[in-house]
Amino acid sequence: MKFVYPGDSHRHSLQVLNALYEYDDFMESIVTVADLGCGSGEDLEWWATRTTREDNPQPLNIQCQGIDLLEQLPMAKKHDNITYQRTDFEGKIHAPQKGFDILWCHDAFQYCVNPLQTLSNWWHIASDGGMLTISVPQTVLTHRGRLAYYLDAGCLYHHTMVSLMHLLAMSGWDCRAGFFRQMHADPWIHAIVYKSSHAPLDPKTTTWHDLSALKLLPESADRSIYAHGHLRQQDLIVPWIDKSLMSMAQL
Repeated sequence: MKFVYPGDSHRHSLQVLNALYEYDDFMESIVTVADLGCGSGEDLEWWATRTTREDNPQPLNIQCQGIDLLEQLPMAKKHDNITYQRTDFEGKIHAPQKGFDILWCHDAFQYCVNPLQTLSNWWHIASDGGMLTISVPQTVLTHRGRLAYYLDAGCLYHHTMVSLMHLLAMSGWDCRAGFFRQMHADPWIHAIVYKSSHAPLDPKTTTWHDLSALKLLPESADRSIYAHGHLRQQDLIVPWIDKSLMSMAQL
């Protein structure tokens, strides 16, 4: 799903960004952020300009780095705490010694040629316990009671909640402690997960049961796997971060 007008992508990303901003301790703990596929940098500017939410707001001064293939990032000239690395976000990314605290990827992951290897690479550049946030469009929809498929130019795969969770867990990302959202009539999947202590696993030999045993999947996923031998999306019950939606919502 491509956004038509300038700024539409950032306005969409604010659904997640503004929800994260409600967590003061979390925001104040962040030192470094990488925007993977940053485009023109509106999301980066959001991170770079955050302040505390006190009566006398203080800049958080988060160190932000954009990753993309554009020739340059003019946004980096506007703020001292924004830098730009021109490189393919699927490959080698120079990271701080301790890694990035936040890896942010909105409306870009769907263009990965090798999504599993990419997520594994990102695991290596995240700090211990670092957070990865992905927002990716779903391209398998129901239209007038019938399944409808589409795939934008430059995209190679159809992503679903189950397939994304599988890729993340296989790459060492903790989905049990994570947050997911996929609403009816909204063709977007949102995932917030954390770097686990388990290095990326061998996809040729690792099973659903292995991922479950390592506690990399939500408990509702464990129950589905034990009952059926595989994960069914209709069995998933997962939390989301929006404080206005704190009750558990079944997909």
